Amino acid sequence: MWGPLAGKVGADLPPVNLATIATTFTALFFAELGDKTQLTVLAFVAGGRDRLSVAIGGSAALVASTLLAVVVGSGLTKIVDPGWVKLGAAVIFLVVGVLVAIDAIGELRG
Repeated sequence: MWGPLAGKVGADLPPVNLATIATTFTALFFAELGDKTQLTVLAFVAGGRDRLSVAIGGSAALVASTLLAVVVGSGLTKIVDPGWVKLGAAVIFLVVGVLVAIDAIGELRG
């Protein structure tokens, strides 16, 4: 880094772990396929919105929501055991999955 922040920004951050980056990317990439966010982006583009603007707006929203999750997650693990955080996330994931399945069954029944 250069300028007045040289040597100051990121000095307290651990080194980047490429395996964690790859695992996170792969998990989120496949989790996001066909979800409401992707379908919303698809609808904007199909509705005639500028593709580049939609791509930039969608990407910025995903970055912002990811940063929020990182901040909340890192703060939460300072006051709650990480095992409980993982269990809570798993329970939320299961509940959302059941709700989506119930909704899908309702749609299939017509």
